[in-house]
Amino acid sequence: MYPRIRDLREDTGLSQTKFAKLFDMSQTGYSKYETGENDVPTAILIALARYHNTSVDYLLGLTNEKNPYPRAK
Repeated sequence: MYPRIRDLREDTGLSQTKFAKLFDMSQTGYSKYETGENDVPTAILIALARYHNTSVDYLLGLTNEKNPYPRAK
């Protein structure tokens, strides 16, 4: 999971610092998600999936399909 989170961020061209600000957290806190030092809370995982227009399953490595599922209404 952690390399996918990093790779998606890098694809945006944003530094960890700038990306962390989008999610109202410190660079250090965000960095610990990318390295696997800290588990990613569910709310942040969902926010990351939405930001990157992908699924939580993709972030977790449960699928290689990057496209998101249709959203529930």
